[in-house]
Amino acid sequence: MSAPSLRSRLAARGFDGTTLLLLPGLIFILALFIYPFAFGVIDSLRPKDGGAWYANYAKFFGDPYQYGTIAATLWLALPVTIVNLALAVPIAFRVRLMRRQRLLTTILVLPITLGTVFVADGLLTFLGPRGWFNHVLMLLGILHEPLKLTNNYWGVFASLLITGFPFAFLLTLSYVSGIDPAIEQAAATLGAGARQRFQRIFLPLLVPGLAVTFCLSFVQAYAVFPSAVLLGAPAGPTRVISIAAYQAAFEQYDHSMGSAIALVMGGVELVVVVLVLALRSLFYRGPAGGTKG
Repeated sequence: MSAPSLRSRLAARGFDGTTLLLLPGLIFILALFIYPFAFGVIDSLRPKDGGAWYANYAKFFGDPYQYGTIAATLWLALPVTIVNLALAVPIAFRVRLMRRQRLLTTILVLPITLGTVFVADGLLTFLGPRGWFNHVLMLLGILHEPLKLTNNYWGVFASLLITGFPFAFLLTLSYVSGIDPAIEQAAATLGAGARQRFQRIFLPLLVPGLAVTFCLSFVQAYAVFPSAVLLGAPAGPTRVISIAAYQAAFEQYDHSMGSAIALVMGGVELVVVVLVLALRSLFYRGPAGGTKG
């Protein structure tokens, strides 16, 4: 008599077919997310030089040069995310009515496919002291000396804007396109103007989606690293928290401190995400009856 298979043994212990199908996914999540997170937490609680379990966190928050990276990163990520959403919403409303919508969205996806490093390198060539932008302005007599747009805050801001806008736009376009146009037509028939239709119809229906888009775009911008190094001042105003984690782990060879800084980084992101999702609950929370399909 042959030995029972693994499937039959699991079924004998109460695991049905659905559970067996979900088991590989659970193992995948455990291996790629839960285990690294647990390892990072434990590693951060074991300081390199010994001491109390909270020594790394006390060291980080006790040094203004270190905890100042939180504000520096927020000062980059929040404005970029707000500007991206402010640009994405009106453009998405315009694009949804265009016939060549797929062509335009394909063009806007290009900055994402190029990558952050390639975009930053291109901006150095375009916006640098000897770049095309300054060269043209000086030839036209608008400037007498190059305008400093790199190795400072604005260089990193421009890079994050270029790489983050397509992501925010595509998500916003999907939410805008999902709203049934019959609702807008009914409101227009009743005499509602464009502003009233946006404030009373579109905005309440879009807020849940915009909140998710804001959270995803913010997390993407908050994890800035290549742009801050190539286009910013990594020892000055654009010394973001990811640079602090990198320096601790790979320059000072203190991976425990690097893990602690990374967890602080994740904690700040979590606080912002929770606040945004909490504010979302103040808006319309009814059924999604205003969408297509």
